[in-house]
Parts: sequence; structure tokens; C-alpha cells
Amino acid sequence: MKRWLERRWYSSEPAPRLLQPLAALYGRVADRIAASKRAQAVRLPVPVVVVGNISVGGTGKTPVTLWLIEQARALGFRPGVISRGYGGRAAAYPLRVTASTDPAECGDEPALIARRSGVPVAVAPDRVAAARLLIEQDRVDLLIADDGLQHYRLARDLEFCVIDGARGLGNGARLPAGPLREPAARLASVDAVIVNGALCTALPTHGRPQLAMQLGIDRAQALDSG
Repeated sequence: MKRWLERRWYSSEPAPRLLQPLAALYGRVADRIAASKRAQAVRLPVPVVVVGNISVGGTGKTPVTLWLIEQARALGFRPGVISRGYGGRAAAYPLRVTASTDPAECGDEPALIARRSGVPVAVAPDRVAAARLLIEQDRVDLLIADDGLQHYRLARDLEFCVIDGARGLGNGARLPAGPLREPAARLASVDAVIVNGALCTALPTHGRPQLAMQLGIDRAQALDSG
């Protein structure tokens, strides 16, 4: 079913009619929850930069987060990263992630970010709690939220939406009829759209800046010998 859906989402065919009522229901519920969370958004004492996407699946958010860490450090900031920690199951939250934290507890991507960058990282279903942990314990003065575009309880100062340039937004429909968590019109409110791969002139970026990124292999490492 998953493979069939993905093929339909990113094909030239229209969204499956049978799933359109479910997509409409999903959209109403998700939009209502988002509006409620926005009304209760928590403003933290440090700037918050959110990296996310409006579609399901990987688009290249974590490499963007790592790049932003480097840029923030170059500007003199002490950045920290917060994340939901998908795939991890910690005994308690918020969880402070270090280079030695088991990915089974924190999730693959937070473990990668901690090991690769060395900056303070915390995960929690409640990103506000994770952010407060880093502010109090590590004295960070800038927070980067990896995959936090839909976590509206956390007020933010900058939003970057990362899109897979090869697949774009698919058929433009919301889940489950299409791949979108939020409608394409959401791009009108982000600060920049970052396209992973070639720039796509067909993307409905609603006048927002469109930036290109390319991922490349820096080096190869043998897993059996290090």
C-alpha cells in the first residue's frame, strides 16, 4: 500500500478520488490543531530557526541543519539543535543527546547531528521542553529546530522549507491522497524555500526566495574496518 501510494503521489495521475474525502478531513483536523497551537505558541529568550518540509519523507533537512550550525558558529553564535527524535524511545524526555547516545534512544538524525557537529542536542515530543533544557544547561544563544515546521507550539524567527527537487510536491494533495502535510500555500509564509537538487521553476513558491542545494559525497568509509 505504501509503495502504491508513493507511486501515485509522484506520478502524473491525479490524486486518487477515493482518498480525497480523507484528505479533506485530515486537512481540516490538522489546520484546526495548528491554529490552536499557534495561539499558544511559546516565545523563547533566544532566536529560533526552523528547518522542515511540508511533505512526508526525507528531503535533506538534516544536511541543511548541519550547514546552518557551521554558519551560526562562524557568526559567533553558540547554537543548539532540538528535534522530536523520531525512531528513538527514551526512558524520559527531554533527552540530552551526546556523541555516545544510542540512536535507539534519540533517533538516527539527532545522533548524527550530535556526532558530526559537537553542538548541544536535545530531543523531546515537546520541542519547547527540549529547547529550555539546552538554554538552561548549555547556555545556547541560538536554537535550530530540525524538522519542526509543523510544531507550532514553538514560536520561531526564521523558517526554511526544504523540498526534494526531483519529486517536488507530487500531485499537490494532502495526506493520504497526496504527500503533503500542509497545503502548498504554506510556502507563502516561510522565509525561504530550499530545493535539494536542481531548481524547479514549476514549484509554487508564492514569491518566496528559492535557494538551491546539492548533496555530494565528501569521502567514503568502509563500515567493516572504519
